[in-house]
Amino acid sequence: MSQAQRGKLNPSVNPFTPVFGKVPSYLAGRERIISDMICAFEVGEGDPNLSSVFVGARGTGKTALLSRLATEASSRGWVAVSVTAVPGMLDDVVQRAAEQAAHLLEAAPKRKATGIGVGRLVSVSWENVADPSLNWRSKMNLLLDQLAQTETGLLITVDEVNPHLDEMVQLATTYQHFVREGRKVALLMAGLPYNVSVLLSGESTSFLRRAFRHDLGSIPAHDIEEAFVVTIEGAGKAIEQAALSRAVEATGGFPFMYQLVGYRMWNASRGEGVITEKSVEAGVRLAQGELRRQVFDATFNELSDGDVDFLRAMLADEGETDSSALASRLGKSSGHVSTYKKRLLEGGIIEEGLRGKLRFSLPGFREYLEEVIE
Repeated sequence: MSQAQRGKLNPSVNPFTPVFGKVPSYLAGRERIISDMICAFEVGEGDPNLSSVFVGARGTGKTALLSRLATEASSRGWVAVSVTAVPGMLDDVVQRAAEQAAHLLEAAPKRKATGIGVGRLVSVSWENVADPSLNWRSKMNLLLDQLAQTETGLLITVDEVNPHLDEMVQLATTYQHFVREGRKVALLMAGLPYNVSVLLSGESTSFLRRAFRHDLGSIPAHDIEEAFVVTIEGAGKAIEQAALSRAVEATGGFPFMYQLVGYRMWNASRGEGVITEKSVEAGVRLAQGELRRQVFDATFNELSDGDVDFLRAMLADEGETDSSALASRLGKSSGHVSTYKKRLLEGGIIEEGLRGKLRFSLPGFREYLEEVIE
């Protein structure tokens, strides 16, 4: 970026967004996923990416990614409905879809040379969506029939997948019928590793095992570096190379920490055109404290004594922990170990790799525990 171009920007506006639900201007390390999904929205029916699940620990940017993809779909003519897996989710899908597609009612007769009769039929069908005697699938069929008249697709995004929610299972099982019927639909889901695994292992949701799985782990250093440069220069500043290297190192590849470091070092360089090492160090100190308070402290305070004992036993290993060794290490039964392993997996605090190997999901949480656990 030239000096002239930079001068037209407003470097007083911080481009980093360490706020829940706020979509960053640049999603570090997610370019391939976004590109693949944009292609899927443009291709439409038949693209396997239209059924995708995004898996990751807390702070890996699942919600932000879903929001970004919903925006991309909307800009390409899809009706995008975003919900969270909580009771009432299915009704929310119907209502949000009806609201967002309302403008298509008047457009339908204009786009399709089928006469005013179709327009009336569409209106009647739309009113029937609220008919309490219809089940969810029937209501959705009415909606999808209408959307099909203008060749409009429906995207449903579901955040915080909950495999124990009946409505989650109902959505998954009904969605497969939409696909088989050739409907223009897409389903994107995001959740913690354990919750997604439980959902996909259910007999009634086995269809979802064929969905594309995207694991949102730590972001490579070179992607973090590129994200910092693009975001900083795009907002009208520059950053020294040494300062950039320190900022990248401090993130540990953790998306939320990337936003925290960026936000704080930008503020620390207020009034300056270049972010220096001094500003980065000041920003890192604040970001580390915020990560500790907002993520690590909150996570630790939710742990039971049994959870803490389990994690303490894991700290005895420098890398991964063999779950089969924990029973003897804890002096407990295998059933006890299984109970707490399940709790910690569900919470996204640990994750299980091949052959039962356990590791911490949150970057930096091991080091945090080493400080706070006696």
